[in-house]
Amino acid sequence: MSPAAMRHRLERGGTRIASLLVLAALAACAQEGDFGRPAPSAWNGLVESTGTLAARIREEPASAFALTDDERILRDRAWRFLMPAAGRDAFTDVLANLTRTRVLPPTWRLADEASYSDTLMSEAFRSPVSRYRRLSEDVVADGRLIPPFAAAAARVAGADALRLRSLPFVRTLEDDDVREAAMRVAENRCLIAWVRLETGARIGRYRFALEHLLIEVPTAEAVAAERSLGFLEARRALLDPLLPVGAEARCGLVEPVATGSRPVVAKY
Repeated sequence: MSPAAMRHRLERGGTRIASLLVLAALAACAQEGDFGRPAPSAWNGLVESTGTLAARIREEPASAFALTDDERILRDRAWRFLMPAAGRDAFTDVLANLTRTRVLPPTWRLADEASYSDTLMSEAFRSPVSRYRRLSEDVVADGRLIPPFAAAAARVAGADALRLRSLPFVRTLEDDDVREAAMRVAENRCLIAWVRLETGARIGRYRFALEHLLIEVPTAEAVAAERSLGFLEARRALLDPLLPVGAEARCGLVEPVATGSRPVVAKY
């Protein structure tokens, strides 16, 4: 069998695995830990392992090396920014989680600018002011989580630099070891780039919600919400020194096209 035919078969197999996991995850979506994050369990471990395998099949950076403590912290702190700002239904959350774990490509995220606004307006509130306050609270919560993520990212980047500098001096390494090390460095960088990209997308969804809320129920509370957005935008700038301009494009993390609820499929 030719390499191209083998790759095609593996890709088809990866698609079938992803389809089965979507169905299974619907039954297992209750396995949540603190703050809604996946709880340590055999199922969630299987999803993570399958995500690494699927990413390797798609020829994305994916290393089989064990995670360092800081790499695990980085992934835990990335969770909030890679999941919907406001979930709409179980399937949306499952799809986002399978994308986060890389069972599905990152470009399979739903590109719906109005998703947060729709959820905010659909929830029952006693007063329109409560919607503005909920918006401000969500925005500020994101902003407060960026510095710890940036600090973890800086530690990981420092460790990766040490890893790369050490490679020429370790004579017992096999070619596979060098490749896995390079893949882990690329994997870490692309995760940071992904969070930076998704944080920008969240800001866009929050602003969309604020603008439509202002037109529907104008109130002075909009000023506080606007200040909250400014706070989040300033905090997002903390991620810029961690990566060069264009890192998202080099990682294949293109901006999704706004297509409502239809997934956007593109090569990573």
